[in-house]
Amino acid sequence: MSSHRSHRVYGFSLVELVVVIVIMGILAAIAIPRLNRGARRAGASALKADLASLRRAVELYAAEHEGKYPTQMSQMMAWSDRTGLLVATAKDVGQKIVFGPYLQEMPALPVGSRKGATGVYETVNIGDVPPQGTASKGWWFNSATGDVRANLPDSDLDEDGVQYNTY
Repeated sequence: MSSHRSHRVYGFSLVELVVVIVIMGILAAIAIPRLNRGARRAGASALKADLASLRRAVELYAAEHEGKYPTQMSQMMAWSDRTGLLVATAKDVGQKIVFGPYLQEMPALPVGSRKGATGVYETVNIGDVPPQGTASKGWWFNSATGDVRANLPDSDLDEDGVQYNTY
């Protein structure tokens, strides 16, 4: 006796495939903008963290140098004596060059139109504020007040519309 079995091949219909593709498209349309916003917010968070580190380093320098801020940010990456006048690349106990370094290097600006810039625009007057469009320097430092900011134009804004140069 021969038995004849019917084999049916199961698969997805064209309609089922189209429905799945449409659902995936909707999910992508929702997820991709959220990922982009998250990346931009991460840049703002990185800027805030870098500024906090730079400001702490400047304050530590002032605490160890008779309340005086460095005249240049490059002093933050060197060894110095208590007055900050003697600066060296290595510690020298005999010369009393025992303070620092406070930074290994200037961080790259993480956001804005000058993203990646590490240079510092330095000013020495108490009332000075960061000028608009100052060359390609990423950071602004006022040695009279110890203020450190992102050197970005007012048009560079975070997700909430806040200027990066006001952080």
